[in-house]
Amino acid sequence: MDELRGDRATWRFDGETVVIRYHTGLFKDPMLKELGRCEVPVAAISSVDFDLFDGKRKRWALQLRMRERTDPYAAAGAMLAEKTQPFRLIGPASTELVAEYLADQLRFAAEQAAQAGDAPRNLATRLVPPLPFHIQTAEGTATFDGASVRMVWVGSVAAAQKKKAHRREIALADVTGAEWVPSNGWNYGHLRVTTTETVQTPVTKPKHDLSCLLSNEGREDALALMMAATITAHVWADKKPELE
Repeated sequence: MDELRGDRATWRFDGETVVIRYHTGLFKDPMLKELGRCEVPVAAISSVDFDLFDGKRKRWALQLRMRERTDPYAAAGAMLAEKTQPFRLIGPASTELVAEYLADQLRFAAEQAAQAGDAPRNLATRLVPPLPFHIQTAEGTATFDGASVRMVWVGSVAAAQKKKAHRREIALADVTGAEWVPSNGWNYGHLRVTTTETVQTPVTKPKHDLSCLLSNEGREDALALMMAATITAHVWADKKPELE
């Protein structure tokens, strides 16, 4: 089994799956720390990028490009920072040959998987936390069990309108996706669940929107992103082939 250690994780490849173990520590990315581990089947990989960077410190970068509708983190987090990208690894020149060799092995395996046939629709669900998934922020909680998304606004920063509504539950069949916007240090970030018109509530500022859960920077933002990605992955898997 090939193994490669980089800036944010250690990757192990057995010919069929890339097992990614994210590093923990004081200055590590909070989302990757919360995620902890991810197993990427080669069938989910579209291509593999390998780049070298010259400068004071010569480094390499290895990036997995995922097949369409397979990377829920990129889909839910349009504002995803480079350091938070779960399928990117950067390392020193001393391991350049090992990294390039692994890139070649991954590229070949992905090409073989593509030739073998279409990837199943549930690939993305293998890249997100297992269900049920529950998060808590200063505004309240969000829970997804595969059948519905439930938000409860009981936190100290919840607005009066949300506290009055107290909770909202949305069946997966009515969910069209999820979006994530991080905190900028001045304003809260948020998770927004998008729905079909039949159950849609008025779209307003996240503080008052009954499709949103506010999140603070750091761990709360990380959990909100993970929830958005998890919902997105299961929406993709639930979508009927004839509607794709």
